[in-house]
Amino acid sequence: MSHYVESEQGIRIFVEDIGAGTPVIFLHGWPLNHKMFEYQFLELPRLGYRCIGIDLRGFGKSDASWDGYNYCSLADDVKAVIDRLGITGATLVGFSLGGAVAVRYMARHLGHGISKLLLVGAAAPSFVQREDFVLGTPPDKVDDMILQAYADRPALAAQFGKMLTAAKPSAGMAAWLQSLAFEASAVGTYKALESLRTEDLREDLPLIRVPTAIFHGVQDEICPFGLAEEMHRLVPGSALHRFEESGHALLFDEPQLFSERLTAFLADTVVVPEPIEVAPEQTPIL
Repeated sequence: MSHYVESEQGIRIFVEDIGAGTPVIFLHGWPLNHKMFEYQFLELPRLGYRCIGIDLRGFGKSDASWDGYNYCSLADDVKAVIDRLGITGATLVGFSLGGAVAVRYMARHLGHGISKLLLVGAAAPSFVQREDFVLGTPPDKVDDMILQAYADRPALAAQFGKMLTAAKPSAGMAAWLQSLAFEASAVGTYKALESLRTEDLREDLPLIRVPTAIFHGVQDEICPFGLAEEMHRLVPGSALHRFEESGHALLFDEPQLFSERLTAFLADTVVVPEPIEVAPEQTPIL
């Protein structure tokens, strides 16, 4: 079932709702939409799960407002969907930008309706480097992306798509991912990048109080693996799962392993990996 939910700000948020059973909510990455999870939407309903894909405002089929791309507004849109659909006991799955929004949702709305959290290649705690945070992407690189989003958005989408996976995607996969990026609005593409540059989730992560798993590609060139280690350090009791052969979009690089670990986490039979030593002090990128 496909439908729209109006947020408190009057923005229509598109929702794909398939299957019955325990709900699993998916938040996509920049500049894609809920369709990036189509393989999960084919598999999980067979296993008794209800898949709920949300297009963040400005992306996919959701309305594109001029404002409202900060993490708080995007998290409020997610809450509007959860309230409208009466969802309880859900697992919230956030990829990249969607992972950042999921973290803000858990802190801002105290995990309302959510029983478990899965962060996949999440753009957290901070997507960019800061004076007191040496991980992430250099701010000037994001500035260049913002300028390119204004000047030549298709070229930016194509360039970003090549960085999503560690292995070179097939021509068909590359074309499909690029087509999803082209469905995004210009304003959403532009302003979500601004939010990725400015938002900081270091104070949000310790407020998460549900079982949390972190799936992250060791070869991620967009959100370096060090970010996953920092999330693991900040989220109480979280489990960090390394995807050794994956880049940013690990669900495409190692789809079978991703599926196995996802279904195990959903079924509460997930095997916690061996403890990973994470130094209390952040180490600079070499």
